[in-house]
Amino acid sequence: MKKTLFLTGIASLLLTLALNAQQPTTEPKKTGNPTVDSIASKYTLAPMPNPMTTEQIFPVIGQYQSSTNADQKLTITLDDQNKGFVWIDGLPQGRVKAVLKKSPATYKIPAQKTAEGTEVREGTLIYDKDANTISVMLGRPFNDADPASVFATTTTTTDETMATDNGKAAVTKTKGTKTKTKVKKEPAPWVFMGTKIAQGTAVNQ
Repeated sequence: MKKTLFLTGIASLLLTLALNAQQPTTEPKKTGNPTVDSIASKYTLAPMPNPMTTEQIFPVIGQYQSSTNADQKLTITLDDQNKGFVWIDGLPQGRVKAVLKKSPATYKIPAQKTAEGTEVREGTLIYDKDANTISVMLGRPFNDADPASVFATTTTTTDETMATDNGKAAVTKTKGTKTKTKVKKEPAPWVFMGTKIAQGTAVNQ
């Protein structure tokens, strides 16, 4: 009987010691150096920041409402294979790809042909995170030194102009021995200005 009580007491003592060893301490670890311990006691470690979301890294992605045409919206999404590219949906020219040139939201739109066969001239896309606005221009070369400079003077074209006139160089007419060359002017740049739609609002569209 005594032996049983003795073994039970030892088991209880070991269990108590194990539980106490598992209790976390809130006090800073003592180093034995009074100066270091004094400084350490005044500070606590700040919690680690949450990892950035995809939207924070690439703020351009989202949906935009035109500032001049309530029926026109653009949607910008990341390319599945290369995060340095985005796709612009909603342009009258069709789906267009843009490449990130300056982080976080300055993109070059290279000259390209859409899936519908429309020729798209080089352009620029800039998203202003502070103002929550986007500017897109097709028809002027991207300016590496100052991308925003292409928006300094803008003249928009109609969708019909973009669809029928891709800036072909010239039309030549011959009459008798005289040849006249009529140079066709490049169409004016196509411009979109808009505001980003809040995520909750965009879902309800």
